[in-house]
Amino acid sequence: MKSYLRFTLIALVLFTFSEARTLNYWTISKMPTSIEKDYYIWRFLSKKSTSKEDAKKVIKQASRLNKKLRTAYRKKTGMNAKISKIKVPHGASKNWKRRSIAHKSFKHGLSLMQQNKPKEASRHFANARNHYEKQYDIDKSLFWLYLSTKNDNYIKLLRESCNVNIYTLIAADTINARYPKTITKSIWKSKIYGFDSKDPIAWAKIKHKMYAGADLDDLADGYKSQETIGIHTYLKAKACNYEDSYFPMPYRDVMKHMPKERQALIYAIARQESRFVPASVSRSFALGMMQFMPFLIKHIAKEKGQKMDLDDMFDPYKAIEYADFHLDYLTKYLHHPLFIAYAYNGGIGFTRKLIKNKRNFRKGPYEPYMSMEKMKNAEAREYGKKVLANYVIYINKLGVTTRIFPLLKVLASPDKTDKFRK
Repeated sequence: MKSYLRFTLIALVLFTFSEARTLNYWTISKMPTSIEKDYYIWRFLSKKSTSKEDAKKVIKQASRLNKKLRTAYRKKTGMNAKISKIKVPHGASKNWKRRSIAHKSFKHGLSLMQQNKPKEASRHFANARNHYEKQYDIDKSLFWLYLSTKNDNYIKLLRESCNVNIYTLIAADTINARYPKTITKSIWKSKIYGFDSKDPIAWAKIKHKMYAGADLDDLADGYKSQETIGIHTYLKAKACNYEDSYFPMPYRDVMKHMPKERQALIYAIARQESRFVPASVSRSFALGMMQFMPFLIKHIAKEKGQKMDLDDMFDPYKAIEYADFHLDYLTKYLHHPLFIAYAYNGGIGFTRKLIKNKRNFRKGPYEPYMSMEKMKNAEAREYGKKVLANYVIYINKLGVTTRIFPLLKVLASPDKTDKFRK
């Protein structure tokens, strides 16, 4: 009898978890305005039982409209969705203009390098450096200033950067130096009592506090546990304006059984996708720590023979399980972390087309750097570079001594990187 009751209780818990939170107009109305709320508005609009009247009311609560919201609203009401325009924060226009000037200068510099005019290119890279505000972009400009001038002072400046990226790693390899310092915390506390790390709305409330001007160090200390290490280190990084580089390694209980290369890859992707925040939701409604799109969640669930509610992806263990499954597919064709990152972000079809193009990732001047910078897909371009840097840091933390130079050098060797170019 006891075993039967235990089984019934477990089944009830599993059933409750597998069901999405109860969604109606009033429960959504109580949620703070956020991307996370937009996701639940989309799910509410997608329900057959949602009335046209409730759909018309709830869409007004969205913070922004993406394709999924527009499509769901049109299917439900036969009308196009409209919401009030979001006010641009003061100073944002000025910052955008600076970035635009920097991007144009950097792009022009690359074109001049391709024309074998490094001296002229260096002036444009210098202008880009002067206009960029983020350290990552400044480091990118410094690296290309070094390539165009061969002035070692730019390597010294890269060594002074607090940012861990492919440019600072390359600078270290250039002079055979140590890689930049990173922080991997060991936290004894297992969880925060009364806080559900798998709840997107709970995460939205933390972000509201963050944007409202809360002391970020104090806020971070309130989430110092193994279960919430992603939130903790995300807030700590923002508190120091990213001068400290946090590389947490959570969920060791499930990760340590995998090959170290797979562990490093999952950690590298998770850090870039979500900073290890389990309840992350993107503007396009990519979900969870590994940021899976709903269509891919459904596809993998079908392949695995599982019944999944989309909210189940906010469980980090489920996210890791699905990421491992998806990477099994990607690594059948791609063997290099950079190309795997491109495929994870932009799709395997996009990556196949990219690397089969004979103008990309072949031997030549300034390669593979030129191929990495000239990609038209800006999101995949920057994503790949950042995941590659993360991978190098994590594979070293896992005890496999790895430098970035050999990983970059091999990109022009198809037999070692992929199956598409053989």
